[in-house]
Formats: sequence, C-alpha cells, structure tokens
Amino acid sequence: MLPDWLKPKGTSTRLAVDVTFLETCSPRPYPILPEGYSLLRMTGDGAVPLYRALYTGVGQDYCWWMRRSMPDAELADILQNPAVHFMVLHDSSGEPVGFYELDLRQGGDANLAYFGLLPPAMGRGLGRALLDHAIARAFGAGSWRLRVNTCTLDHPHALPNYRRAGFAIRYAVPETWDVPDEYVPERLRRL
Repeated sequence: MLPDWLKPKGTSTRLAVDVTFLETCSPRPYPILPEGYSLLRMTGDGAVPLYRALYTGVGQDYCWWMRRSMPDAELADILQNPAVHFMVLHDSSGEPVGFYELDLRQGGDANLAYFGLLPPAMGRGLGRALLDHAIARAFGAGSWRLRVNTCTLDHPHALPNYRRAGFAIRYAVPETWDVPDEYVPERLRRL
C-alpha cells in the first residue's frame, strides 16, 4: 500500500515503465576524483534542501518524483540515519554538481538508492568516478552486495553505465506509475 504522499492529489499521468534491477558483489578501491573535485557526506539541517535541489536538478527530466513529494520530516529521517550516506560531488568552486544516496540500513545488503549528475556536469567522466566511489564506499562499509535499479525513463546511459561498472542484471519488471502531473517531464506530458 502506498503512503499518502505518493498518491496523486490532483491530476496525474499514467506511465508504463520497465524497471531493471542490478547488483554487484565486486568490491573496488576508492577512485581518485578528477582534479578540483571533492566528495562530501552531507548531514544536518542543510541536508534536506540540498538533497531536494540535487534530486530535482538531476532527475526532473527523467521523472524522478517520489522524493519530491515526500514530506521534509520523512526525508530528514532518512538522511539523518547514520546508515544512509548522502554524498555530494562539488566542483573546484565548491558548487554541487552531483550526488548519490547509499543506503546501508540492510546490513551487508547495500542499495544505491539514487545517483546522478546535474546536466552541466555530464560528459566529463565524473559519473564513472562518482559511481566507482559509491561502490567502494558500500564495500568499504562491509557490504557483501550492492544493488541498484534503473528504469526506461532514466537517462539512456544509466543502464549501460551500471553494466560497465560491473553490475549484472538480475531481473526486470514492467510497472505502471500514476505520476502527479507537476512531476512529469515535459516530453512525457499528455497532449
């Protein structure tokens, strides 16, 4: 059963998606980030607004909507959990350019809940370094497996990038989402 905040309150668009579930059991060393870039774990009072800005900036064109509709208190509870790592990639000027959310709450069965770069940061090789860091962090924390999923609405390079990083497809399922219209990307809006 869906929580109330996931149920559309106004008009919605029904979208058919294929969700692909992947995993890796192959640890790797921490990568060296490109010169001028830093990766910081974000916690505390500023984490929720920064998370919302990055989540929206990274995912708005790919129909990332679930965390956008989540109440601040629930999002804060997730981000304040010591087993959830909200990691933000900053450029040399200190501006955030991407993030990942690594969920270690299931013990050694880790989940890369969200991952991505803001559009201006794409195409510079930063995604692979950020993904490799997420993998290294999961296994460095004692995980035996790291799971991730993507769908047909995500960036077209998402699935190939996960495969190149050593993730294997476990299964795919068709799903139907009723997405509130305010979160549906322009390219998917009803005519």
